[in-house]
Amino acid sequence: MKIVAPTAEGIRIAAEAIRAGEVVAYPTETLYGLGVDPFSEAALARLIEVKGRDPNKPFLLIAADMDQVARVACDISLRAQAYAAAFWPGPLSLLLPKTPGLAYGVTAASDKVCVRIPACDTARELCRLVGRAVTSSSANPAGKPPARCLAEIRLPGVAVGIDGGTLAPSPPSTIYDPDLDILLRKGAISRQQLADAGC
Repeated sequence: MKIVAPTAEGIRIAAEAIRAGEVVAYPTETLYGLGVDPFSEAALARLIEVKGRDPNKPFLLIAADMDQVARVACDISLRAQAYAAAFWPGPLSLLLPKTPGLAYGVTAASDKVCVRIPACDTARELCRLVGRAVTSSSANPAGKPPARCLAEIRLPGVAVGIDGGTLAPSPPSTIYDPDLDILLRKGAISRQQLADAGC
């Protein structure tokens, strides 16, 4: 794994690796994630192999802004838009209707995609330089604890790692379906915070 700093040049190198179909490790506001191009079947297959992950388990995506979200999600309801406005950038991942063109493994058999805009500047800039949303699977073998620094990432096949230092202990992002009002994963945003938002 080539380690780069979270500078303009370092993030550019990581973005080029993702565009070339490689797997990149990068920091978010919660955990280190693994990014690939979610429109590439080959890149997603590489990520699944690197993690040793069930190919039928969907992946979360992160995006730089709402324009990038609109390239992976469509028919976003007013309720979903309200949650996005209330919590993005931040650790709330929303299940939204997916657009065509995503690699099958991103959503598996689901007609929804899980996406968020992170509060981490480095992660958003990575998406911006890639030119689209990227995957944000935790940087660890399937079933193992998530990595909070690059030294904890012991995965063969990760081409580039953006060194954001050691991240403070934090729960993962909350996963929520705003249209069905279903909390799929408890995380950094609580059910009470969702309720208090009054969306």
